Amino acid sequence: MKHISIIGSGFSALSAACYLAKAGHSVDLYEKNNTIGGRARQLKREGFTFDMGPSWYWMPDIFDKFFADFDKKTSDYYQLDKLSPAYKVYFNEGHLTIGDSLKKIIQAFEEIEAGSGAKLDKFIAEAQDHYRIAIDKIVLRPGLSPLELVTSETITRVDRFFRTISQRVRRDFKNPKLIATLEFPVLFLGAKPNQTPSFYSFMNFADFGLGTWHPKGGMYEIVLAMENLAHSLGVKMHTNSPVDKIIVQDKKAIGISVKGKDILSDVVLSGADYHHSETLLDPSFRQYSEVYWDKKTFAPSSLLFYVGFNQRIPNVEHHNLFFDSDFTKHAEEIYDNAVWPSDPLFYANFPSISDPSMAPENCETGFFLIPIAPDLEDNESLREHYFNKIMDRFELKIGTNVRENIIFKESFCVKDFKETYNSYKGNAYGLANTLMQTAFLRPKLKSSQVQNLYFTGQLTVPGPGVPPALISGKIVADLISKK
Repeated sequence: MKHISIIGSGFSALSAACYLAKAGHSVDLYEKNNTIGGRARQLKREGFTFDMGPSWYWMPDIFDKFFADFDKKTSDYYQLDKLSPAYKVYFNEGHLTIGDSLKKIIQAFEEIEAGSGAKLDKFIAEAQDHYRIAIDKIVLRPGLSPLELVTSETITRVDRFFRTISQRVRRDFKNPKLIATLEFPVLFLGAKPNQTPSFYSFMNFADFGLGTWHPKGGMYEIVLAMENLAHSLGVKMHTNSPVDKIIVQDKKAIGISVKGKDILSDVVLSGADYHHSETLLDPSFRQYSEVYWDKKTFAPSSLLFYVGFNQRIPNVEHHNLFFDSDFTKHAEEIYDNAVWPSDPLFYANFPSISDPSMAPENCETGFFLIPIAPDLEDNESLREHYFNKIMDRFELKIGTNVRENIIFKESFCVKDFKETYNSYKGNAYGLANTLMQTAFLRPKLKSSQVQNLYFTGQLTVPGPGVPPALISGKIVADLISKK
């Protein structure tokens, strides 16, 4: 049995803590903030409940597998409902409603572009094939060698790693609305569609094939479920416990320093931001230089608004995407030019539409997100300017003025990501899943410079997103237990 200290309490850290405790290790988890969950924190104010971070529940099978590994079910902890419709996409002219079944989505596509329904059916079958290979063959591998990507199935599909999502989608679909809708899911991977391998179309199967779900009470219910499970396995959790240093002796991690107090352990695992975690080491023990990090392609940061409305909001669904501006231009302003966007796409989430428990009666919980480049200037005047910018478009699209119905508004942006989560450049999602940042090309789970030091989370394998975070925790726990 090893005594293991875990830094951070996001999904990957909680996952690893559960697997390590199940394997018989003594596990202590240290979180700098006053609640666990990392970026998946919760805001409660005046009867309104907000998920401050992740708000999409995709890949329900991954959550099921996680809890099944502990002889549990998601239903032991939270109620899960499939959203119908899944979401709505607004364009310059009109909108597209994504239904709760592939049959409904095919019909919606066919109404916009004749012949696209059959093409979508074929595209999703291919995406399902990619999903099966990714989940069963690839994502559970620790990113130690390029040979991990070489299987009998990936060899016969090697072109799909070098052709992009954008190329694949545009081969079969011509209508800009359909193209934008099919390219949207890869934004969860943190990269432009024209830089993301077409193999990642498995996200389209996650979307159209597996559907969009909602845990009653919000995404934080998953955090509470994992906390409950971890406690039952003997994991000890320490909040308000920022780690000052990873203690190294004879090139071995022997513990951590928390608020100046040394805590010895056999293994140190960091689920905190990878770049920040390495700054807790003396420079000679760091694997990656500042130049290395600066050259990496990071997923966007976000400008977020949490808004309480004193009335119900008409003409919207639980999830809403506003693609009524230039997708390509906004992507360039995030990835190529790193400037505040001129006319950004944005996302609006109203969980109280399908879950009345998340807002007072006859009120609405509203969450708005604008993807932006990391490390931008961030101040209150900029935040207010962009809030009014998207609200002008929002009110126009839904045909109702709602700003006069705002009870309160809180915002969260680059500066907050840095201060609250020690996020490198204030990124929101980690490293983008480009071809040159996939699998073995991502930062390693195991330190090459310090023995008994490991990492997990969205900057290492498999990548950004909540389901990959659960998997990352499992992979690193297996590495530690097999040592």
